Amino acid sequence: MSVPLRDVIAALDRAYPPALAHSWDSVGLVCGDPAEDVESVTVAVDATAAVAASVPDGGLLLAHHPLLLRGVDTVAADTGKGALIHSLIRRGAALFSAHTNADAAAPGVSDALAEALGLQVDGVLDPAESRADLDKWVVFVPHANADAVRDAMFAAGGGQIGDYSHCSWMTMGVGQFLPHEGATPTIGMVGAIEQVAEDRVEVIAPSRLRRAVLTAMRAAHPYEEPAFDVLTLAPLPSDVGVGRICSLPEPEPLSAFASRVARGLPATSWGVRASGDPDALVSRVAVCGGAGDSLLGAVTRSGVDVYVTSDLRHHPADEHRRASDVALVDVAHWASEFPWCEQAAGVLRAQFGDALPVRVSQIRTDPWNVEITC
Repeated sequence: MSVPLRDVIAALDRAYPPALAHSWDSVGLVCGDPAEDVESVTVAVDATAAVAASVPDGGLLLAHHPLLLRGVDTVAADTGKGALIHSLIRRGAALFSAHTNADAAAPGVSDALAEALGLQVDGVLDPAESRADLDKWVVFVPHANADAVRDAMFAAGGGQIGDYSHCSWMTMGVGQFLPHEGATPTIGMVGAIEQVAEDRVEVIAPSRLRRAVLTAMRAAHPYEEPAFDVLTLAPLPSDVGVGRICSLPEPEPLSAFASRVARGLPATSWGVRASGDPDALVSRVAVCGGAGDSLLGAVTRSGVDVYVTSDLRHHPADEHRRASDVALVDVAHWASEFPWCEQAAGVLRAQFGDALPVRVSQIRTDPWNVEITC
């Protein structure tokens, strides 16, 4: 049983679009030939030596955290990361990462965390803005020429909205102008005010096609000086982004909720830490898989009662608690993202079924492995 690696990559890119990744991130294929087949997939949070060694020959390791996030100038086999890559290549295995694109996707890392805690997802904590840079063109043209102008703008790439093409809006009105000396009006005469029945044509087009759309519109328009507006559209919040706003089935004390978190996630030496009144009832919850103290401001504005994330540092947590009533629950980074592994495995199982064995690595890659209790 095997499938082409390129088909696996396509399935992962649909679930976790690379365009959602942060600019500083490094996602996608690290090693492997997309033209070759893979015989299995192993999913893990981290590509450690132990996890890589567990990947069968000819398999794919799908890791959440990138192995080569920072710039490197060598992958020599006598370096830690180089040795890992060499070991995979020697066994015909591949490595692929889905990081901040999996954080922002819907469903993504925080959705998996919410499900593990028995929470209902109600919204996105920090929505990603739409990255589609769009213009709205408003062109005023005599009615008889409106179709020709619209068709020219469509041919230049305008009028595309999602899975629809040739999209436009048109309404009728009256245009007025006074040609001066030197003008050669298509309609009317120099020195006389002219009023013309015109259509107002509105078409959306990508900003990168601005020159092409302008050239096409001018070529099709009968006037030597067409009247038109080009409006840059503001980016809008989307249904993807980092973190989720959730609700509990029933309100419960913070202490009980912290216990819920401990039961829902794999045990680590880090454990579960909470900050807040243990008897205070919580019902609305913000979650963010991975390091989430950069979202404390969004958490305060979201109106939740408690925030679950990882890697909360002393000073940001202290400053947050001084200024906000939102309680904090801090867990190990690895533990907060481990539920995603089963989600990603489910994506591939649904796509390939029995043709591609998929398993979640049970190797704990949390770097904190010693717990001291007094």
